Amino acid sequence: MTPDGTQPTPAEATGPTVAARVLVTNPTGLHARPAVKLTKLAKSFAAELRVRPEAQADWVNAKSPNAVMKMKLRGGDTLCLEASGADAAAAVAALVAFTERNFDE
Repeated sequence: MTPDGTQPTPAEATGPTVAARVLVTNPTGLHARPAVKLTKLAKSFAAELRVRPEAQADWVNAKSPNAVMKMKLRGGDTLCLEASGADAAAAVAALVAFTERNFDE
């Protein structure tokens, strides 16, 4: 319940939405090993995390290794990230940094 006694809307219930875009600089892109690492990192946050290639309209669950691998991101593609929830900003910042570090490969 909100302070005025009404039910929160979905946006109010999940908190602010944070979004970012990051260039995939890893020459081999987001293949199986980094996809699993990315989803493991995403799962360390309570926030609801979604990702998609910039060229696609549909978001996928960043905590699903299968969905992330199916995006088939290549080096030079832009990864779009979106998160909502209490730790959304930290989650997006961590995933952007991870991508900028070439998925720690």
